Amino acid sequence: MRDTYHDDLDSLSERLVEMTRLARHAVARATTALLDSDLNAAQEVISGDEELNRLDQEIEDTAFSLMARQQPVASDLRTIITSLAMRGDLERMGDHAVHLAKIARRRHPDSAIPKPVRSIVLEMGHQAELLVTKAGEVIVERDPDTALELDEDDDKMDRLRRKLLQRILAPGWEYGVEATMDVTLVGRFYERFGDHAVHVADNLVYMVTGEKREDYEPEA
Repeated sequence: MRDTYHDDLDSLSERLVEMTRLARHAVARATTALLDSDLNAAQEVISGDEELNRLDQEIEDTAFSLMARQQPVASDLRTIITSLAMRGDLERMGDHAVHLAKIARRRHPDSAIPKPVRSIVLEMGHQAELLVTKAGEVIVERDPDTALELDEDDDKMDRLRRKLLQRILAPGWEYGVEATMDVTLVGRFYERFGDHAVHVADNLVYMVTGEKREDYEPEA
């Protein structure tokens, strides 16, 4: 019985890591869909969200089953509770990738991203991949010190969004209301994707240490 219990606990982290992998693939393909007006990539992201939702439900079912059957305490209970929080963030990261893909699909066969901001959007896509990849790594390694680095990584995403907004508000922007709305939403969805990766890392800190991120002091 205890072996099954620990197997179920381990399965929570395994499913979370798989969700990070799927979210990374989704945001990468969504970026391709936006920049290349790739309808197949957009549809792949939209249909692929079902797998993220399935894992989200599996984590919830396992977590509630463990709490009902085993009455876990201390660190095991933290693992279960934080796993529930992390799977919610990862599921929403998938949703943001879907939103990006739907913008690309709506503008097909044209690109939703005008030429002056394409390089910024590409960089935001790469930063989103970096953030979710690192989130997966901190779950695997259970490393709170690396988890703290995601705040700085997310700061870069925030700077890119500000740069994007400055570009579309600058004199000489001549791409119309629809393109302006699309680019504004794209920036927002990438930013929120990054925010959720930081939430995952913050919950990992609490899972491992029992302390909130702002209270945790890395070892010298």
